[in-house]
Amino acid sequence: MIIGVPKEIFPGERRVALVPAVVPGLAKAGFQVVTEAQAGLSAGYPDADFTAKGAKVVNDRAEIFRQADIIVQVLCHGSNDQNGSLDLPLLRRGQVLVGFLRPLGALTTVEDVAAAGVTAFSVELMPRITRAQSMDALSSMGTVCGYKAVLLAADQLPRLFPMLTTAAGTVTPARVFVIGAGVAGLQAIATARRLGAVASAYDLRPAVKEQVQSVGGRFIELPIAAQDAQDARGYAKAQDEAFYQRQKELLGNVVAESDVVITAAVVPGKKSPILVTREMIRKMAPGSVIVDLAAERGGNCEATRAGAVIVEDNVTVIGTINLASTVPYHASQLYARNVSAFLLHLFRDGKLHLNGDDEIARETLITEGGEIVHARVREFFGLPSAVHSRA
Repeated sequence: MIIGVPKEIFPGERRVALVPAVVPGLAKAGFQVVTEAQAGLSAGYPDADFTAKGAKVVNDRAEIFRQADIIVQVLCHGSNDQNGSLDLPLLRRGQVLVGFLRPLGALTTVEDVAAAGVTAFSVELMPRITRAQSMDALSSMGTVCGYKAVLLAADQLPRLFPMLTTAAGTVTPARVFVIGAGVAGLQAIATARRLGAVASAYDLRPAVKEQVQSVGGRFIELPIAAQDAQDARGYAKAQDEAFYQRQKELLGNVVAESDVVITAAVVPGKKSPILVTREMIRKMAPGSVIVDLAAERGGNCEATRAGAVIVEDNVTVIGTINLASTVPYHASQLYARNVSAFLLHLFRDGKLHLNGDDEIARETLITEGGEIVHARVREFFGLPSAVHSRA
């Protein structure tokens, strides 16, 4: 079985789907890895490192798609909403496609992938179960984003993060408030603490309180309770407008007292809820910083502009998207380990095993045989049940 690794074509994307270190393990399992020339260069992995580990490097992108039984990408068509469609004519029926596909984004892109006839697996739908932890690319990238968000905030904030006692007096520590204590939020708390800040966090899921405390943060409890705060997969569920309105009223004072606010509240398949309003921004101290990790999905901050850094009422609002790509070396390393573990799970003896009882395969398989086969995706878009649905 040949695994093809094309160079990422999303503008500014620096990650690569596989790194040289995972090639020997895949080769031992019977895979041959073929990479496009300079596919890993922007992430710090030159072609020579791939060939040294046994991979084959090919100059022609179309040849990668022609040779490969399996195509692995970071941003496939769907997640790559800029030029991902350029790869559609290169895909062939029966080929396996693995990567971020954003299956709950737009129906047309999922239909495009289905029409290509590929057996497509969306890594962002990996179930959060113990067996799949090594394959959870969404958590891996969330870790990178949470770390980088704090560094961006520290760079913009006109204050020091740690408490310092000097001959000129004592410098008080910065106050960092994280809204949304998922993987990215928890990493943000831990990173802020390592830099010496006082960190606190809020999440509508009370179950994450212990996790926040375990990384050194203080959990902010509001006198409101969410209904069905999380789904079976552990993700936050959308609430009604009355809940969000009351939540904003109660969060206002905490936001106003913070030097840095990092928002990471994302609901899969939904527009991100507005949690920081312009009124809250006006009450923040001049020079304060907001980093909106939900910018790509509409943003948790009312002033956020996706892909831009703006200043409103003397508060810097960072809406930079695709943060994981700004730490490409380790982001690629983590992603490659996730993907290789996933491939080793799916393929045995050179064959793809799609067992309906296997939750990992069932929950990630989006298209097969020209059809959208994922039951949750079909339900999300109001499609009738698929004849050959596997989920």
